[in-house]
Amino acid sequence: VQLQASGGGLVQAGGSLRLSCAASGRTFSNSVMGWFRQAPGKEREFVAAINWSGSTYYRISVKGRFTISRESAKSTVYLQMNSLNPEDTATYYCAAKERLRPLSTGSSEYDYWGQGTLVTVSS
Repeated sequence: VQLQASGGGLVQAGGSLRLSCAASGRTFSNSVMGWFRQAPGKEREFVAAINWSGSTYYRISVKGRFTISRESAKSTVYLQMNSLNPEDTATYYCAAKERLRPLSTGSSEYDYWGQGTLVTVSS
């Protein structure tokens, strides 16, 4: 099982990026998929998650700026990030849970992880 994240890069403050995460090896159509991020010297933190019926949950600091979506048939999850600011600079990781587990924000509750993609926002 592999989660492949892509789409990171360097962007100026106020700009946008779209991250993608494609799963292979099994389907995650009935699983919660989410995004976490980790800035240098900081702990990994929850960003957003989406379940199989499209319900979403966001950390407060990104709500209204970030949008998580998925293509269940492809077991692919996206994170559209708008109005980026330097505090959003981090390595972003996609993650997935086992089937039918509920939405949650704790990283220890996610079973599968991608390799991370770096997002750098310059001021």
